[in-house]
Amino acid sequence: MASRTLIQLQIFLILVLSTTAFSDVLSPYYYEKVCPEALPTIKRIVEAAVYKERRMGASLLRLHFHDCFVQGCDASVLLDATPTIDGEKNAVPNLHSLRGFGVIDQIKKEVDKICGGPVVSCADILAVVARDSVVALGGPSWTVALGRRDSTTASRNLANINLPLATFNLAELSSNFKNQGLDERDLVALSGGHTLGFSHCRLFKDRIYNATNIDTEFAEERRKTCPRIGGDNNLAPLDPTFAHFDTAYFSNLIKEKGLLDSDQALFNGGSTDELVKTYSYNPMAFFADFAKSMIKMGNIQVLTGNQGQIRSNCRKVNS
Repeated sequence: MASRTLIQLQIFLILVLSTTAFSDVLSPYYYEKVCPEALPTIKRIVEAAVYKERRMGASLLRLHFHDCFVQGCDASVLLDATPTIDGEKNAVPNLHSLRGFGVIDQIKKEVDKICGGPVVSCADILAVVARDSVVALGGPSWTVALGRRDSTTASRNLANINLPLATFNLAELSSNFKNQGLDERDLVALSGGHTLGFSHCRLFKDRIYNATNIDTEFAEERRKTCPRIGGDNNLAPLDPTFAHFDTAYFSNLIKEKGLLDSDQALFNGGSTDELVKTYSYNPMAFFADFAKSMIKMGNIQVLTGNQGQIRSNCRKVNS
């Protein structure tokens, strides 16, 4: 416990000293006067949801990722499909995969109630929820700059194009992240989010039966619940400690036990191998870089000021 407290304290100091991570228009104090109980309310609901189902932490973190990579961090991922909105929920990387929407709905309802109206944007909720989910599962904290606005559009097409695939190699991953203004350090650090949660059999089936850069015993173990034919929606953990934020993900990659091709691509004789090694034995380095990269990702193409709107219902554009 003492070492963990020390690590988190050091990370806090690193982040406090960093003044370049926040955009000019977002502020950590955005809701301090208009609704000071907003952030404590979000934290309380996230902690309850994760306590009820620890897998939910990974699902809520993933919502923020999949939002920011499409049109920026604007809560477009939360919009249901309509005759005029081609919802991102129906994109191939999201369909029957993204979850946690009910928790977001509950947070929005409670926050609007305590704030006396729609004051907190759905985009800000996603950003705060991602941080609180990581903390609830033993990971680092970071200061979330706030003031995002919600989009009035969504794009299934952009979701299909922009979201990284489980089959990507390192060059494809690096290019994909570069398109979002993120570098290779961000790629490796943010991929460490796979220390939490599960993946569907359909996404790693080809790897466990055909890949050469995979531990034999690991592949055999995964085949028990992921047959060659069928079982596409069966789940397997992305790392052995799937409900605890730690460095096991990176240790697994060194042992060629990455579940997805895109995971193992980070340690496959390429430019990111050394960083994977560093993170595997240095939790403080991983935690600090993950926090910095989450702040950086959370600033992608944000809507502010008079742009967009603050939705009353995260699933629908205001009428």
